[in-house]
Amino acid sequence: MIASTGRAFFTSRIDRLSRLLSVSYVPSYAVRTFQGTISQANLRSLTTMNVGKGGSHQTAQKKKQRAFNQVWKPISTEAATSEEKLEVDGSVSLQPSRADMSKEELVSKSSVTDEKCSITMQVDTPLLRFVKGEGGSVQKQIEEELKVRIIFPSSKEENSLVIEGNKVENMTKASERIKQVLEEAVNSRMLDYSHFISLPLALHPDLLKKLIKFQSTILGEIAVDDSGGTDHSGDELESQSVSQMEVVEEKDQVRVKIAERGAASGSKSRILSDLGIDKSIFIKPKTFHLTVLMLKLWNKDRVATASDVLQRISSKVMDALENRPISIHLKGLTCMKGSPAKARVVYAPVYEVGEEGRLVRACEVIRDAFVKSGLVVGKDAQQSLKLHATLMNARHRKNKKKRWNDSFDARQIFDEYGSEEWGEYPIQEIHLSQRFKFDESGYYHCCSSIALPDPTLTI
Repeated sequence: MIASTGRAFFTSRIDRLSRLLSVSYVPSYAVRTFQGTISQANLRSLTTMNVGKGGSHQTAQKKKQRAFNQVWKPISTEAATSEEKLEVDGSVSLQPSRADMSKEELVSKSSVTDEKCSITMQVDTPLLRFVKGEGGSVQKQIEEELKVRIIFPSSKEENSLVIEGNKVENMTKASERIKQVLEEAVNSRMLDYSHFISLPLALHPDLLKKLIKFQSTILGEIAVDDSGGTDHSGDELESQSVSQMEVVEEKDQVRVKIAERGAASGSKSRILSDLGIDKSIFIKPKTFHLTVLMLKLWNKDRVATASDVLQRISSKVMDALENRPISIHLKGLTCMKGSPAKARVVYAPVYEVGEEGRLVRACEVIRDAFVKSGLVVGKDAQQSLKLHATLMNARHRKNKKKRWNDSFDARQIFDEYGSEEWGEYPIQEIHLSQRFKFDESGYYHCCSSIALPDPTLTI
């Protein structure tokens, strides 16, 4: 009995001692911040990495690091808050250390592979071509210098650019290089403007007629009938050789004389070609407008932000206009840079009727708001306001490789139209317009607009 009691007491002491010696290990090193799921095997490797000492531990640690595949995506420049945690297998949470937060927070999806690592970057579709470069030159240079592989999305609907490599350091450098390439592209002429703030003028029929006559006279595209009248072939003003037919009756015979004017037309075409003038450099009358600000909005988020900015400043624009209608006077011609002999852009100068400065103040409200929003990139933010109504632009030339120094000889045009009275017209709306896309009216597609005081209403 006593012996049995002694054995029980001794066994109990052994169990208690065993429980006291069996403690959980908590790693002392800082844990990097991740979002994603880590398997139990990975969790065990994290919590046992520092248990052993000596060479065997270091070898195991290096092996685990090589097998860790990270896909990183920069999403924010703000540090994580102390409340942010990472769930591991839905049951364990690790607190991120602020000391480990870099300037950009990186989202990491983790998996175990043989030694390959990858980084995923979100690059908008219109910008992907700059990462590739002409003939793949930019992509090739980055890949060769940093020993990585750049994988582009398989479809236009996707915007995930993947960088693969064996070293996280090289992949990070590659992502920084790509960011630099994109920043240079959006701030340069390489990325063209997609939208602009416009004051539509094409809604005035009398002005459209003057524009059609202006283009027809210069291009020689006037079809003359027997009565001496003229027939404009619509807003498109299609270029073609015109034949005049004279019908003469003599006795019972009908002689048809076709006076070909193709030779004369061809001669004029050659002259215009020598001057660098063709139909494509003229603006379409149905798109005639005043330009307030040019914008590069390469994704839907930027377009939505621009629309929101325009709506939010509506009351400030009205205040600048003193809640009164505004009209402009167009007269003469002017070159934007260059001279009439080597013109790039020819436009009609804009004068505010009454010369109170209300229109300029309203446009400055618009420009300042868009600059403050960050939607105006590069040197455009420092450009001074210059209201203009473009009539001809060499950059619109078709069937030719675009050249930034392309020009045309407009001296004869200035001789004839240099003092042209285009007329006075009210400004009724302000549009966020999309280039290269048109509404049913023929004017640029309107993404957002605000109405100005109606000139037909008495105050």
